[in-house]
Amino acid sequence: MKLITVFPLLLAAVLTLSACSDGGSTPTADKTPASEAPKTLTIGLAQYPSTMHPNIETMVAKSYVRGFLARSMTYFDADWNLVCGLCVQLPTLENGLAVLEETPDGKQGVAVTYTLPEGVTWGDGTPLTTADVAFAWEVGSDTKTGSNNLEMYTRGYQLDVVDARTFTLHINKLTFDYNHLGDLYPLPKHLEAEIFAEDSYEYRHRTNYNANTTEPGLWWGPYLIADTQQGTSVTLKKNPHWYGKAPYFDQVVIRAIQNTSAMEANLRSGTIDMIAGELGIHLDQALAFQKRHGDEYNIIYKSGLHYEHIDLNMENPILQDKRVRKALMHSIDRQLISDLLFQGRQPVAHGSVNPLDTIYSDNITKYEHDTAKAIAFFEAAGWTEMKEGIRYNAAGDALRLEIMSTAGDKTREKVEQVLQSQLKVVGVDLRIRNEAPRVFFGQTTRERKFSAMAMFAWISAPENVPRSTLHSSEIPMPENNYAGQNYSTINIPELDAAIEALEHELDTSKRLPIWERIQQIYSDEVPVMPLYFRANSYVMPKWLKGLRPTGHLDQSSNHAEYWHREEAGTQG
Repeated sequence: MKLITVFPLLLAAVLTLSACSDGGSTPTADKTPASEAPKTLTIGLAQYPSTMHPNIETMVAKSYVRGFLARSMTYFDADWNLVCGLCVQLPTLENGLAVLEETPDGKQGVAVTYTLPEGVTWGDGTPLTTADVAFAWEVGSDTKTGSNNLEMYTRGYQLDVVDARTFTLHINKLTFDYNHLGDLYPLPKHLEAEIFAEDSYEYRHRTNYNANTTEPGLWWGPYLIADTQQGTSVTLKKNPHWYGKAPYFDQVVIRAIQNTSAMEANLRSGTIDMIAGELGIHLDQALAFQKRHGDEYNIIYKSGLHYEHIDLNMENPILQDKRVRKALMHSIDRQLISDLLFQGRQPVAHGSVNPLDTIYSDNITKYEHDTAKAIAFFEAAGWTEMKEGIRYNAAGDALRLEIMSTAGDKTREKVEQVLQSQLKVVGVDLRIRNEAPRVFFGQTTRERKFSAMAMFAWISAPENVPRSTLHSSEIPMPENNYAGQNYSTINIPELDAAIEALEHELDTSKRLPIWERIQQIYSDEVPVMPLYFRANSYVMPKWLKGLRPTGHLDQSSNHAEYWHREEAGTQG
């Protein structure tokens, strides 16, 4: 699911410490003039990537950093249009670059042809060719690797290299998103092939993307990694072999500041120039910050396809009962959370599809805050006995659940505390246990190690088919090296069938009833507890221009070469 905007005002002739990190203070006679100093942009980010590998693990922090370093074959731009990231022309059935064909088993398939831009090279100067694309496909197709988006590699049953710049992917079914390869990033065969050949299961741990992240040959975007401080910062430098528009900033420093209160302090002290909207401070903090310092910064609130929710472990005996899941939904007051923490600016989510998306349906089950209904559902499920404010069943088991999220995220910690208080009213003992984001996303959710509830956000593209999060074939398991994003272990045959039918329907109007049915199943079965749709808060210096928030999965950093500083004397 998916994101936009820009910023005004003149740059003052003298910059204060809090406004810029290009030297940290006003230039003086004994210092390097600002015009000669490296042009540096320092960004605050709330998390540090668990891995730098472009095709393994999904984490907002990684995709944000990756936007500076690499571009996927296709992506959605700030206007929500599908465009080429690493191709010359978007293939379609109309322009002949996509051609219907019969698959080897006699079914309807499609052959899609992509051509790489001329002159694209790896950061070490080695030409980036279709051999690197084919190698990436080989790595992703090996189920032992644990790559993202297993379905993409399953439906693409053959990749033919036409020449050094052109390849054709044969897909085993015709889907409405047949030409979108948003999860396909080439891999440098000259650096990674030997490591992968030695042991594909251990490849994710031994790859250069983890062991040697400053190797220039790993990237092909406008920037390369110059230095990393594990868990703390990533320093980027210009890629001398970048084939696109030359970026303005010589250096970009991304600092991971996991405590969101400390993020604001770092901005005010001048340690960072801006706070990334994709993963910085939450709306409540941004609103409070604007009251105090709004005149000094450019603050943009971008609503989009950011879905804050709680994944429920459907293997937990308590949560396997749908009546308990419905009871939990009626127990919490999500509108109160939005009003209390976000001044009502983050709308309650009744499902995973945002009303901003064209495929949203309002004809779904909605759960208003209703304590009486919640208690009735709990009692119908057998949780009838109360002891010291906690519900018990006939077997003497306590209605006790654990919720986990990202440690240091003050807003999520506040939400957890409100949920804990609201659930206590109906006899649920909710325990809070949070972890560092790298552990929470890198292991706990990915390997389904949360016992009951995991609170985080999904960020998606427009009309994003929810196969990876809802289809039973996408449950992460040891056998597939924990690939897939169905962390709740959802296994609903009707839902699987609807997702598959959706993919095959090319007619937009005919997809809408299928989308509606998917949303109805989701809201009725409650495998996930929807909370609210987030509005991201971008806090930037007034001199920064060219950054357009997107409101969806593909980050603003995908256009980082257009970011620049408004120099003194120029007009915005």
